Amino acid sequence: MIFPGMTLNHHIIETQRRHPMATGEFSDLLVDLGYAAKTIASKVRRAGLIDILGATGTVNVQGEQVQKLDEDANRLLIRAMEPAGHLCVMASEEVDEPIPISSGYPHGNYVLLFDPLDGSSNIDANVPVGTIFGVYRRKSEDGPGLLSDLLQPGRDLACAGYVVYGSSTMLVYTTGQEVAAFTLDPSVGEFLLSHTSIRIPPKGKIYSVNGGNVHTWHANVQRLLEYFKETDKETGRPYASRYIGSLVADFHRNLLYGGIFMYPADGRDPKKPKGKLRLMYEANPLAFLVERAGGYASTGEGPILDIQPTDLHQRVPLYIGSREDVRLAERFVRGEM
Repeated sequence: MIFPGMTLNHHIIETQRRHPMATGEFSDLLVDLGYAAKTIASKVRRAGLIDILGATGTVNVQGEQVQKLDEDANRLLIRAMEPAGHLCVMASEEVDEPIPISSGYPHGNYVLLFDPLDGSSNIDANVPVGTIFGVYRRKSEDGPGLLSDLLQPGRDLACAGYVVYGSSTMLVYTTGQEVAAFTLDPSVGEFLLSHTSIRIPPKGKIYSVNGGNVHTWHANVQRLLEYFKETDKETGRPYASRYIGSLVADFHRNLLYGGIFMYPADGRDPKKPKGKLRLMYEANPLAFLVERAGGYASTGEGPILDIQPTDLHQRVPLYIGSREDVRLAERFVRGEM
């Protein structure tokens, strides 16, 4: 029986019992992810007390300054996930190539892709940051995983979720059924079930976007922003603007309250999108999760989850959140409104 306040590990075991043929490998993988989240949360909580703030002076594959906490989170995730033998290969937003399983560890039936610390450029200002992850079943037969095991469309995800490190640490995930959230109780060191069967409202009252980039957007997208600023015909008032600048934090708020997060394409040709967010590490996992909660995620032209990836670090525009709001955004982007 699943009940509020139960631990993450207990929830995973109870969920496994619904599948009599389960081997337990997938469940153990989720337990390892929970442990990794707790170790990263411990680092984030002490960010102002130990020497992990600021940039390292290096640039990652995305062309961004690497923060010290990025490196720590990336290393902690790899160390937590590879020994148990559930994975055959991993990929990280911080690493150019696939991450092989170290010699001496067995190879499992799953692959893991992750953004170890989304929003880390804001860590010095004590802004909420997060970890995003997606798990696929391997496509290759056995042995070390291949690039083709990683380059799968979002619809094939077996599990996706995120951890938000804010006023409290919350882990939110889905294995394709309901979306559940767990809040870390630091007094006992356990994630406890705090939100069951999360459903995003079909229409929200919030839009989240960096309006400072408006001059780089296509005219269709500029009109969409003006629509949100004006009085909505259905509610009689404009949408509220709420933008933290940390994808996980903005997405988490909108998941609970309803609304839309947007990161439109750069440039003025909507047919040649040049998005900033990463398909494999950010867009796909959050799209998979939001659809299980009743929402929707789109490039502006069509579903994020239908994209066949061609590169580990592929970028896409992203419109994600309440289904009606994202559908409205699609109509604007296509020039239908």
